[in-house]
Amino acid sequence: MSDLTPDLLLRAYAAGLFPMAESAEDPELFWVDPERRGVLPLDGLHLPKRFRRTLRQGRFEVTADRDFAAVMKGCAERTATRKSTWINTQIIRLYRELHAQGAAHSVECWQDGELAGGLYGVSLGGAFFGESMFSRVADASKTALVHLVARLRRGGYLLLDTQFVTQHLTRFGAVEIPRRDYRKRLEAALSVRAEFYRELDPEGAAILHSMIHTS
Repeated sequence: MSDLTPDLLLRAYAAGLFPMAESAEDPELFWVDPERRGVLPLDGLHLPKRFRRTLRQGRFEVTADRDFAAVMKGCAERTATRKSTWINTQIIRLYRELHAQGAAHSVECWQDGELAGGLYGVSLGGAFFGESMFSRVADASKTALVHLVARLRRGGYLLLDTQFVTQHLTRFGAVEIPRRDYRKRLEAALSVRAEFYRELDPEGAAILHSMIHTS
C-alpha cells in the first residue's frame, strides 16, 4: 500500500479498518479488521486509587497538539521493554499529514519542560481511534489517557477505539466487543459531530476533576 493517501486512510477508518506494518523496517502496510475490537467506554473509565493520587498531585503539564511529531517519534522509539515497533516511515508520513488536516491529534505530558509521554490518534465524527502511546516517565501515558477521555466526553464523542485490549488498558476499563457490535457503535459515532478542543473550557475541567476524584 505504498500509494496510501490520508483520504483513503480516513475512508478505511470509517469502514472499520486500520493499517499496520510488520515492523519499522518494513515499508509496506496491511489492513487490520479484528474479529474482536478493543474499546474503552467513555463513561466507564476506571482509575486505580494510587493513580488517582498521582493525578491529584499534578506532576505533569498536559497539552493537546503542541508537538504531534514528537509524540509519534516517542511512540516509535525502541525501549528496554519494547524491542520493536510497527510504526514505519509511511505511518509517520500519513498521520502527520492527517494532523496537518486536523484529523489526527496528540495529547502530551510534560515534566520540567521535557516531553514525558503522550498518545496520538485519529478523530472522525464522534469516534476517536487511539493509535499508540508512550512513557518516558512513570504514569505519563496513563495521565495522557485520562485527559483524552475527559476531552472526548466534553466534546460529544461516542466511541474511543483502542483497536486491541492490553493488560494495561484492561485496568482502565477497556473491553473487547465482537466486530459486528463494533461496527454498529462506529456507525452511530460517525453520525455525530464532535469537537476535540472543548475539554479546555470550564465544563471540561469540571469533567476531568470529577473523573479524578470519583472514578
